[in-house]
Amino acid sequence: MNNTIEIQCPSEVLISLHEDAETFAELMKLQTAIYLFKEHKISSGTAANWLNMERAKFLNTAMEAGAVLLDNNEDDYRRETSML
Repeated sequence: MNNTIEIQCPSEVLISLHEDAETFAELMKLQTAIYLFKEHKISSGTAANWLNMERAKFLNTAMEAGAVLLDNNEDDYRRETSML
């Protein structure tokens, strides 16, 4: 089931960005998915599915936006080295 959420956006914002409402909505969806992933609220798979993109592409996009995929802690190290 999908839900639709409406937000109000002044015309000035769209004009200053040179974007239409649909393009701006896609940008907000992407930024929201990245934020929720960075805050550990949703998984990369959930975010990628929501955005209709491959998980690897989402992870790359999220990293470019500053997401940290590994905290370089002991648990991460054990999990990654157990696969070797």
